[in-house]
Amino acid sequence: MERPYFPMFIDLTDKKILVAGGGTIALRRIRTLLKFRADIRVIAPELCEELAQLEEEGKIAAERREYRTSDIDGVYIVLAATDDHEVNRRIWEECRAAGVTVNVADDRSLCDFYFPSIVMTEDTVIGINCGGEDHAKVKETRIKIEEMFGE
Repeated sequence: MERPYFPMFIDLTDKKILVAGGGTIALRRIRTLLKFRADIRVIAPELCEELAQLEEEGKIAAERREYRTSDIDGVYIVLAATDDHEVNRRIWEECRAAGVTVNVADDRSLCDFYFPSIVMTEDTVIGINCGGEDHAKVKETRIKIEEMFGE
């Protein structure tokens, strides 16, 4: 692992999280974040069907438009998950300048943190990560842990 990241568990209850992007990567991350009661706002010109459903159910807020610099104001964490590498990089630059923690889905070198694979039971949360290098191994490990817990 090039640069080890410290695994840290934090309370996201009601913390404002901005997700730039409305596709499948954004959806996967939002599904995970919803388990932790975060306040999620999505900015994207279009939402995939499942994200639109989450919006309709009131689980997320969404604005169907392009990302703007002011979108990061007052935000705890930003996930840049657009399908445009340049937009994601601009979001990273703006977050770095503003001191906002950011994860860029398409470039692990632009991440303040790596988004973990999560196994949750009633009283346990396990985060699994490989530093963005071997997603198949992370999935395999997650499945083994789920089998151990009977999930």
